[in-house]
Amino acid sequence: MSNYLAIATVTASLQQVLMTPVGNAVVGAKVGFSRPDASSSTTPLVNIFLYQITPNAAYRNADLPTRRSDGSLAQRPTAAFDLHYIFTFHGDDTKLEPQRLLGAVATTLHAQPLLSADNISNAASSFGFLAGSGLDSQIERVRFTPTGLSLEEFSKLWSVFFQVEYSLSAAYQASLVLMESDDTPVPAPPVLQRNLYVVPFETPYVSQVISQDAKPITSTSTILIQGTHLRSPNSFILIEDQELTPATSSDTQISLALTSALHAGVKSLQILQNMDMGTPAAAHRGFESNVASFVLCPTVSSATGAPAVSGTDVTVNLVPNIGIGQRAVLLLNNVTLTPPTAYASTGVVSTADAPSIVINIANVPTGTYLVRVQVDGAESQLTFNAVTHVLEGPTVAMP
Repeated sequence: MSNYLAIATVTASLQQVLMTPVGNAVVGAKVGFSRPDASSSTTPLVNIFLYQITPNAAYRNADLPTRRSDGSLAQRPTAAFDLHYIFTFHGDDTKLEPQRLLGAVATTLHAQPLLSADNISNAASSFGFLAGSGLDSQIERVRFTPTGLSLEEFSKLWSVFFQVEYSLSAAYQASLVLMESDDTPVPAPPVLQRNLYVVPFETPYVSQVISQDAKPITSTSTILIQGTHLRSPNSFILIEDQELTPATSSDTQISLALTSALHAGVKSLQILQNMDMGTPAAAHRGFESNVASFVLCPTVSSATGAPAVSGTDVTVNLVPNIGIGQRAVLLLNNVTLTPPTAYASTGVVSTADAPSIVINIANVPTGTYLVRVQVDGAESQLTFNAVTHVLEGPTVAMP
């Protein structure tokens, strides 16, 4: 495979191909590859100038993937480019030398549009710094085709790129050049055994997540995940960074007991179904469900108030722990007064993963209050006495 010298080798090989027909067309004519503005306008000359390269549309992604899942190099990255040349023709206009040279180049590249291995070898021997380009071993041979540039495109080339008076010119495209990097791939071990597995394409879908007891979901709840194609012998539930194993499952419902390791707030849930593959069999990632969401409410286990420099510091013990960066808001209600009163603190951001948080609240009269806490929008619940129809707790005594 060719390397970074391939582009220059194509230009040098093109010069070697054109030298003989150009010399036959106009005696003493030469083939060069300088900028058009540096070329002589009186000496018979065909000037080859590479003004642009573009990715080859057919081969630009042919080398992918170049790396394995672990990041190691599987094969050398290969860049595929098309080269765009502008040929300028110089000489005595009274003898029509530029036009004769143009005719010689056009007929030669029409009759011999492909670079042969001999052309490339001759160029490498003439220019020692091109030795080892590897272009002669490229599977796809380089082909030259004329490019039909419009008058406006020619005008832009000469006025913007070269900024000199126009000379008779023609545009050609060389396609394609493959350039391989010098990176050395890491050989993979041979395949020792092949296994074939056939499974029905049944992607799990989660339609809703509810509590088994039809109450707000807390860390002690058992949730029901409902949907389709949920049953799998090797499945687990991903919530936050926790991988939980379901208690029972059917094709339309999974029962899952939550854990206090989760934090309160709006949670995302996804079902991951593994497949046993290989010899010996090992779990591999299989189907993944859509991502569903549910609200995990915190539970206030106790709360105490203490006087502070400004207002009252209320220490609230929560289940589960409040996580780092979670925002907590304290809500107080006094239902014994007429009319009932309610108070809300400003949000406090937790700086540690802890079972409690201290929240300051001001302008709250002395008394006993029902206490709730919102953690990232998820609100704790109050205890309701179904006999007396009274909200009983949890409560906090405000000094």
